[in-house]
Amino acid sequence: MDGDDFEGGSSGASATYPMQCSALRKNGHAMLKGFPCKIVDMSVSKTGKHGHAKVHLTGIDIFTQKKYEDVCPSTHNIDVPNVSRKDYQLCNISDGYLSLMLDDGEIREDLKLPEGELGKDIAKRFDDGESLMVTVLKALSEEQAIAHKPVSK
Repeated sequence: MDGDDFEGGSSGASATYPMQCSALRKNGHAMLKGFPCKIVDMSVSKTGKHGHAKVHLTGIDIFTQKKYEDVCPSTHNIDVPNVSRKDYQLCNISDGYLSLMLDDGEIREDLKLPEGELGKDIAKRFDDGESLMVTVLKALSEEQAIAHKPVSK
C-alpha cells in the first residue's frame, strides 16, 4: 500500500450515461459517432425478420454544428452526454479570450472567443459598449460559448 496515490481521484460523476435508444427524444442529446449531439430527427423502423426495430438518429454536434447520423437497435443503450448550460456576465475580451463573471463575482478567463459570426458579433457588441450575458455549454469536459443576449437592467 506504500506506493498507492489516491490524491488525483475524480468526483465519480461520468461525462455520459446510458439510455435505451427507444427512450431518446427529439431535441434531447445523444453521443453520435463519438460526438455530443442534439437530436434533430429520429425515426423508428419496423421490426425486421431478425427481431429488433431500429432507431435512426440524426443529430447536430452541439459545439461544431456538424451533422451526424447513427442507427441502433431500439432495445440497445446509447450514451447520452451530461450537458450543462450557464449564463455569465461578459467583463472583457483580451487576446481572443473572454473574461466572464460568475454569479459569486469570481472571474474566469479560460474560455476562447468563439470563431465565426458569433465571435465577431460578441466582440462588436462589446466594443460598442453593450453589456452582454454569454451562454456557455459544457459537455465531455469541453466548454464553448454558444449564444449571447443583452443584460436586462
